[in-house]
Amino acid sequence: MNGLNQRFDPGFVWGVATSAYQIEGATSEDGRGPSIWDTFAASPGRTFEGHTGDVAVDHYHRWPEDVALVRDLGLGAYRFSVAWPRIQPEGRGPAEPRGLAFYDRLVDGLLEAGIEPWPTLFHWDLPQALEDAGGWPERETAERFADYAAIVVDALGDRVRNWTTLNEPWCAAFLGYGAGIHAPGRTEPAAALAASHHLHLAHGLAVPRIREGRPEARVGVTLNLYAVSPADDTGRHDDAARRIDGLMNRWFLDPVLLGRYPQDVLDDLAGSTGLDAIRDEDLDVISAPLDFLGINYYSRHVVEASPWPGASEVGFVDRVWPKTASGWDIDPAGLGEVLRQVGADYPSIPIYITENGAAFDDAVSEEGTVQDHDRIDFIAGHLAQVADAVDAGIDVRGYFAWSLLDNFEWAEGYAKRFGIVHVDFDTLARTPKASARWFAELARTSSTKERA
Repeated sequence: MNGLNQRFDPGFVWGVATSAYQIEGATSEDGRGPSIWDTFAASPGRTFEGHTGDVAVDHYHRWPEDVALVRDLGLGAYRFSVAWPRIQPEGRGPAEPRGLAFYDRLVDGLLEAGIEPWPTLFHWDLPQALEDAGGWPERETAERFADYAAIVVDALGDRVRNWTTLNEPWCAAFLGYGAGIHAPGRTEPAAALAASHHLHLAHGLAVPRIREGRPEARVGVTLNLYAVSPADDTGRHDDAARRIDGLMNRWFLDPVLLGRYPQDVLDDLAGSTGLDAIRDEDLDVISAPLDFLGINYYSRHVVEASPWPGASEVGFVDRVWPKTASGWDIDPAGLGEVLRQVGADYPSIPIYITENGAAFDDAVSEEGTVQDHDRIDFIAGHLAQVADAVDAGIDVRGYFAWSLLDNFEWAEGYAKRFGIVHVDFDTLARTPKASARWFAELARTSSTKERA
């Protein structure tokens, strides 16, 4: 541990994270409707080798085994997402009781195991029926999300305290509607911009609906944030860094925490019809007071200006740098920078690292073990940055490793393994990796250390 366990107070939350479409499978069981990811994954050429989440890792049937894994690791919290199309197959209307019953059983099982449930209401699996009606670029989708949130919180809120509205709205908007590499696979920049706003609005509309039914609830949102650096210190690339920080970080932080969009980004986007989605009164809704902010961090962006005078394009620099199997730079210092940026530029708010992890080419030994020491080093390096931030007075209260299980990794299918528990994708057998045991010991010894 190299003393890392002595840097966190006993109240620090230690957990693992998953998401519904990536692990549940059972996509046509118990009344579940299709999601945009079912449609996207079934479309030729959209995912690695045509992989889908139809079975995923069969958590829908194996959840007791997975809860036992978390319990046996001694972790105190489990972050999961609720599949909207399991609750409302068409994205509207009355709840499907069999869908609610699944999460009812899961929550009870977690509590019986001494594990605190941390549900996320939206982790990208929009009901296909709502996409057919226009999806996130349409305001009505935000209104339907608030209705759905109220249904789930009414059913589970007597036992669940911590609620996250959205996971990574940047990805849902810009990868799904702009770049087209995530569901629903559209390449419409103006629609992506409108989608980002309506995701914000969905969050803002859901917050009071959650609190109306459960005043004691703690409510937050999870954003994927990046450290952004210019390619060099000449100043020529500084505006490129500003642009990317603006669109990837501040476009999401500012409306939620400050009640406004960053003016420089509005200026950058001037002329886009996507901005027509924004109504003045929306910002008051979007900035409803929160109890915590979830931050997902994976890597840093290093950017450069276009070589053409007057051009606004931004390039991403591929550094000669240690990388994960996903090709992402391993840059723990970036997490420290993100935490300091949030701490300096926004009102004080409790922070949880709701995802942090890495894919590596894990090999199973002849003895059946996975010695993933590169993942241990990755997590330890990032947790050291969290500890430094806490020492600097930033209110970070917990860390969720991504992910509990090797799973369906979106467009990458089953090609990338992020889990601290290995899954044999043929037999679906679960085997804790060395990182799982290391992480469990870190959590155990941190929770029991003497207060200074």
